[in-house]
Amino acid sequence: MQISDVLRGKADQAVVTIAPGAGVRDLLALLAEHNIGAVVVSPDGETIAGIVSERDVVRRLHADGTVINNVVSAIMTSAVRTCSPGDDLDAVLGIMTAGRFRHIPVCDGPTCVGIVSIGDLVKHKIDQLQFERDQLDQYVHQT
Repeated sequence: MQISDVLRGKADQAVVTIAPGAGVRDLLALLAEHNIGAVVVSPDGETIAGIVSERDVVRRLHADGTVINNVVSAIMTSAVRTCSPGDDLDAVLGIMTAGRFRHIPVCDGPTCVGIVSIGDLVKHKIDQLQFERDQLDQYVHQT
């Protein structure tokens, strides 16, 4: 199973981005509007400058309480791990688990073509395992 399989299975494949200079209030509005947990920070809508998640907001709020008055670039994670559409799902799950993050942008060269969450990957894996189980069950009952 590859990351491209997961992207194809997502209902909404759009990559939600925000400019590094946007306000945190704008970020919060985007997260709420799209019912998502992370947004790719991009100066041009294609390249990645960082990623900012609900967790980043909460940690900054806990650290100094001034998160709302900041710009996105002040709270984003700038060292972003990415994957490509051809990467193995299990390998990406391992990277996300080891790095303790829940969202990873999917890049085809320098262009961000999607974003997947650990929940997306787990759901896809469970769906695949259920399909295989059903196929084996059907095979056993036919013989």
